[in-house]
Amino acid sequence: MNPVDLLLLRHTAAGRGSRTSVTDRTGAMTYAELTEAARGYAGALAAGGLRRGCRALVVSDDTADAIVAVLGLWWHGCVPVVLSPMLRDAELVFIAADCAAEYADLDLVRERRDELAAALGPLGFRHEHRDRERAFVDPGAPARFTEDAEVLVQYTSGSTGRPRGVRHSMGGLLAVLNGFGDVLALTESDTVLSTAKLSFGYGFGNSLLFPLAAGAGSALLTGPVDAFSVTTAIDRYRPTVLCAVPRVYESLLGAVAGRGAAPDTSAVRLAVAAGEHLPAELARRTTETFGFPLVNGLGATEVLHIVLATAADAEPRGSTGNPVPGVTATVRDEQGQPVPNGTHGRLHIASASAALGYIDRPEAQARTFADGGVYPGDVVHRTPDGDFRHVCRTDDLLNIGGHKVAPAEIEALLKATDGIADCAVVADRDPAGLQQAVAYAVPAPGAAPEEVRRNALRALRDRLPPHRRPSRIELIDALPTTSTGKLARYRLRTPEETR
Repeated sequence: MNPVDLLLLRHTAAGRGSRTSVTDRTGAMTYAELTEAARGYAGALAAGGLRRGCRALVVSDDTADAIVAVLGLWWHGCVPVVLSPMLRDAELVFIAADCAAEYADLDLVRERRDELAAALGPLGFRHEHRDRERAFVDPGAPARFTEDAEVLVQYTSGSTGRPRGVRHSMGGLLAVLNGFGDVLALTESDTVLSTAKLSFGYGFGNSLLFPLAAGAGSALLTGPVDAFSVTTAIDRYRPTVLCAVPRVYESLLGAVAGRGAAPDTSAVRLAVAAGEHLPAELARRTTETFGFPLVNGLGATEVLHIVLATAADAEPRGSTGNPVPGVTATVRDEQGQPVPNGTHGRLHIASASAALGYIDRPEAQARTFADGGVYPGDVVHRTPDGDFRHVCRTDDLLNIGGHKVAPAEIEALLKATDGIADCAVVADRDPAGLQQAVAYAVPAPGAAPEEVRRNALRALRDRLPPHRRPSRIELIDALPTTSTGKLARYRLRTPEETR
């Protein structure tokens, strides 16, 4: 099978080619048009001599062209590696070498595209800019993938900030469609809008896999994600299913409180929150304000998409829900043994959506893909009623808006900044209960505090993408330590009663 058969060809064969498949700010494409665009893209790859089965980068914001690239690569038998344009060039070059990609589609502004293409050149890369006027070359029937064949690579950050390539199989794609896809229950009349991007596992499922498999429409949000852009997209596209991270719902509530006008969500039959923990109070305010049912989900790149979800009609109470169809979830101790209900432990997921493993990370793979399933890195407990409650992450990664952020990367940057003697970055909660990163910096002797703050802000702005920057910087005289001299991070976090 090829994903193109499932996502495109069966719809056109059934006479549904005139239905809208993808819409972005440039306009809409029908299923017939999307099929021909993907076929043309695959034909260009074949004409260019690209080796079937190779990995290929797609560096793009969420656009119809990005989806055409993914589908065209699948048609040709290649493995897409979808990456955010927010990543720095050095990170993209690292990922290109790490996954041994042989092709790069760089949908970037000309100056940056040329600079990145030059940086990738010594690695054997070539950039083929899509040309809709290129003479058509018939690529033939879509290439075949076996169920255990690699069809997609997604990158996730490790605890040191070093990205890890997660290898997904054809069987994994089918499993998520039969898993959380069953919860969504999309039909041809649905339109899905996701604020999570295609480069994020959550967004890839929301904007590409689920809607196209159902013959539904996918509305793509290009550009920055904020209350204004999301409100505009909701009013423009009139989605029936809205997928976002919790802090997007919080920002929409803040905009309503500030402007007194809410987006028109009357068409939304279902909303989904995932990517970070959803506080019960935020879920309650969201459903009361906007009037749609809200599903809270937990997933991970290693299992492709959401594997635990609450029922759409469930009362918001802080639950992470129950396993979706095809998933077995247990809570286990450090030895991999199940623990009783109410006991905190490591979440373990057994599912056909589990990835094939990491690219060239044997130690990390052995830790994560173990005991017949996957440890996605979450500490949870199970209530007597059987639902799962999220406690925290098992590692020191911060989860900011669904992005994994390594404190060590931010700390190294700040420690190299003029006027800063030491620093620590910790997770804290904002008034809405959402996780945020806070940097605590110790000024060097004689350094002026305001100058230190300006230097730190400049370094963060110049060296880190927005989603990795701390929400605030606090200047303190010294970092707290334990009796053994280790950094006492817990003493930097705001106590719940103070918050």
